[in-house]
Amino acid sequence: MAESRFGNLVKAVADVAKKVMVVDGELHADEEALLIQKGSRQSSLWGINLYPGKFGTDDFIEFDSMINLRPSQNNLSRGVDNKDIQIQIKQIVNQLVVK
Repeated sequence: MAESRFGNLVKAVADVAKKVMVVDGELHADEEALLIQKGSRQSSLWGINLYPGKFGTDDFIEFDSMINLRPSQNNLSRGVDNKDIQIQIKQIVNQLVVK
């Protein structure tokens, strides 16, 4: 997937409420829209990048997406500022991604 789009990364959006994830969209916003169409709440969706070449390391998941910029949820960066949400995302990724 990574090689066909961006070379070294795959974009993904995780729904921390439903424990699901969409991967390989061109934009995080496209993945977010798909999940919302499927009944997800925007406040539960977080954009990440996965680096397959770094699978099994702390650098496998990058918390960086424009959809994460949410002052209404006290997330003032493109990252995921809440450590508990980061943990939830990591658990989802670890359950769904198999190398």
